[in-house]
Amino acid sequence: MGSGLPSSGLPRADVSPWQRAVRYAIVRTVIRTAAAFLFRMRLVSADRIPPGPALYCFNHLGWLDPIVIMATFPSTLRIYFYGPKESDLRDGIQNRIILWSGIAVPFRPSKDDLITSVRRAEAVFDSGAILAIAGEGQIHVHEGDLLPLHEGPAYLALRARVPIVPVAITGTSLVGFRRTITVRIGEPIATGPRPTHTAVADYTALTWHAIRGMIADDRDLPRPGPFGRWFSDVFNDWGPGGREAAAARVGPAPDEVPRPVTTIPSGAPLPGPSPLPDPVELGPATLPATPSG
Repeated sequence: MGSGLPSSGLPRADVSPWQRAVRYAIVRTVIRTAAAFLFRMRLVSADRIPPGPALYCFNHLGWLDPIVIMATFPSTLRIYFYGPKESDLRDGIQNRIILWSGIAVPFRPSKDDLITSVRRAEAVFDSGAILAIAGEGQIHVHEGDLLPLHEGPAYLALRARVPIVPVAITGTSLVGFRRTITVRIGEPIATGPRPTHTAVADYTALTWHAIRGMIADDRDLPRPGPFGRWFSDVFNDWGPGGREAAAARVGPAPDEVPRPVTTIPSGAPLPGPSPLPDPVELGPATLPATPSG
């Protein structure tokens, strides 16, 4: 069964450019308006957003994270998200909305189309747009915590030679009416080396430490009322045992994630013993099926 997308090129390349632009404008306007009403939104260090295409790697606390990015990032940026991991975006109302909006670069759960999804990601960069990825590949409970990052973000950025921009989201694990949600932009990490095993591992570690450093002082939020608890988890898929079981899952401490032993100057190649295997083996991070988590 097809995904509902052309096999290559930009998402929704089957519709005209003006239709894509109108749909995107509608989605962003609705999201920004709703988010401004429901929450207090803060974007910190917006001056770090580089001009041109880039890969933005963010921590993933819940289904609202991509919506928060859409609501807070400058309106001049055209944003796509890598994911969801779905066989067919024509199944289900939420997937249909994602498909209609044209903001997703999905791939199938079997990962037998990752080469195609990588080409779609490169088409996003070639168009001058940005690509956002939930680097952990899954949601988690605790503010101030960060699970290990998949290697997909570093691979895509190195392959396309675009900077990696770390993004830290605070306040979406448990939300409530008019609570503050903060998005912090980290210093862009310039790329340049070929995507060898060593380079991908080094850039993944750099990105992890950059995000972890921005959320180091975050702490779990007070439990909201019944509506807030429902709204926080309405589209979250915590797996067996729900949120309570997921609370036992925590990421490594900073000293458990080795920092690169090689200094990474801008644009300089890193030594690598062998080329990166076919991207099907990468297991890149995903944006879950509903507009996020």
